[in-house]
Amino acid sequence: MRATEVTMSHTTSKKRQREQTQRDRRTQKEAHRLKRKTEGPRSQGQDDPDLAGMVAGPQPPQEDGIH
Repeated sequence: MRATEVTMSHTTSKKRQREQTQRDRRTQKEAHRLKRKTEGPRSQGQDDPDLAGMVAGPQPPQEDGIH
């Protein structure tokens, strides 16, 4: 019976550790959300550098000789 008690205790401590990790992660995510919320949206003048120079809508045909 001793082996069962040790296994159950080990399982309980692992579960407690996993739950603590989940709580910590949830707290970090909530803090990150609040930080993003307080920063507010980007102003109109700030563009995403990855999208700079792109134009929405149909694109003109490329003139590099590919048909």
